[in-house]
Amino acid sequence: MTDRPLTLMAVHAHPDDEATGTGGILARYAAEGVRTVLVTCTDGGCGDGPGGVKPGDPGHDPAAVARMRRQELDASRAALGISDLETLDYADSGMMGWPSNDAPGSFWRTPVEEGAARLADLMRHYRPDVVVTYDENGFYGHPDHIQAHRITMAALELSGLTPKVYWTTMPHSAMRRFGEIMSEFQEDVPEPDPAEAAALAEIGLPDDQVTTWVDTTAFSDRKFDALAAHASQGENIFFLKMGKETFAELMGTETFVRVRDTTGAALPENDLFAGLR
Repeated sequence: MTDRPLTLMAVHAHPDDEATGTGGILARYAAEGVRTVLVTCTDGGCGDGPGGVKPGDPGHDPAAVARMRRQELDASRAALGISDLETLDYADSGMMGWPSNDAPGSFWRTPVEEGAARLADLMRHYRPDVVVTYDENGFYGHPDHIQAHRITMAALELSGLTPKVYWTTMPHSAMRRFGEIMSEFQEDVPEPDPAEAAALAEIGLPDDQVTTWVDTTAFSDRKFDALAAHASQGENIFFLKMGKETFAELMGTETFVRVRDTTGAALPENDLFAGLR
């Protein structure tokens, strides 16, 4: 036996990603005494600037945006009770196809082996029992999410560690409910074109392929507050418009696919640490 606490490491691409997909588990497990380690790979400099100014528009200063988003990340960390924050500080690559994808220092342009080596060092230091990141498509095709997946899986090999490994996902039933609530709160949302609709239909997994359903309803307020800390980013405004009750209904369960396990814990499971305690 060891006195070392159980440890969860979540590897995310940008400031705010920790709150959207894993804010519930980070808050829940921190409250249970688990050491929670957040690794944020980029500086978020391709996010919106003050007043919603977009990347490439006059007045958008990526360095200033990165500083602002670091402050927001610190506030989100406090809301979720995250014990350890590590920032790799690669330049935000922007959305797929943007010129910033190939800018010097961008995360997307960084060799996987370089990022993996840095992350493997962190893994050896923290020795996580559970690691969470994205799937091969970065959940929805963002280059920095894809790169976070790549360096995480490579770092696991380099580290020689054997934690349980999970990829974030959404069950199709939840995606449908999300679309219904969006329509309720934003009546002017245009219908997606057929290509967009097809792409949206591919996000997530059929319910029966989701291996792990973690109830985080009791921590929905903390997740909401963590998202509110990132209010400079337009994509989070919709969540904040819901109010905490509707937010808890929609976002009170976080779902994952277990891709590595040495515990033999039965599936489906409702605890990332099943088989470890």
